[in-house]
Amino acid sequence: LGLRFRLDLYVNFRPVALLHPDLTPLKNGKGIHIAIFRENTEGQYLGRGRDSGDEHVAEEVNTGKGVERIIRAAFEWAKRHGKKRVTMSDKSNAIPTHRIWQEKFKTVASEYAGIQAEHRYVDALALELVREPSRFEVIVTNNLYGDILSDLGAGLVGGLGVAASANLHPGRRGGLFEPVHGSAPPLAGKGVANPVAAVLTGALMVEQLGHAGAARDLERAVKQAVTDGARTPDLGGTSTTRDVAHAISALL
Repeated sequence: LGLRFRLDLYVNFRPVALLHPDLTPLKNGKGIHIAIFRENTEGQYLGRGRDSGDEHVAEEVNTGKGVERIIRAAFEWAKRHGKKRVTMSDKSNAIPTHRIWQEKFKTVASEYAGIQAEHRYVDALALELVREPSRFEVIVTNNLYGDILSDLGAGLVGGLGVAASANLHPGRRGGLFEPVHGSAPPLAGKGVANPVAAVLTGALMVEQLGHAGAARDLERAVKQAVTDGARTPDLGGTSTTRDVAHAISALL
């Protein structure tokens, strides 16, 4: 969190992509490919508030600058990658401070005529992601909701073992790259940890450093390895961490 805040890495980019049809628990889960843009420097994760005796108050921060720049980042990415729909999610019907998301979304969306801008309350979006995930292309939301929705997204495509993540500041070359699942110390040394999320996170890093072709090679190798049956127990396989890593490396 400290690195995200101090480096002003306001975009937490979390792609949700189905590597193989049999990894989704959904009967209608084909064609899942969603880019989630999670605001990364505001919201409730700032830790503001007070804790005194029986009074515990947490504050949520939404600034015009912070909201506008994450929404713009989502639209810019959609434009560059030929996406036709951006979905913004908030809870403005119950949380008055989320109205700034509505205002900024309308303002920014008006600058991108070729992209459909739609809104979903976060509870409704969670339902629709399970019911019809393939209709969503780009989702932009606040810090807390982005964290929750990206875990839901991971569950739709095989779990946290395949969930990559990048913390970015558009226009800057560097960033912070980490799988969504974190370090998972209880799995250390057992050979059962799924390396796919780490490799896909590496692909995000390689792309950010200007090597898009190499990033695509990594992604293709991961997809083929999974298709060929190199899967750790979390994906229903019997391969070890090292087995999967070797399979991906051989395909490269």
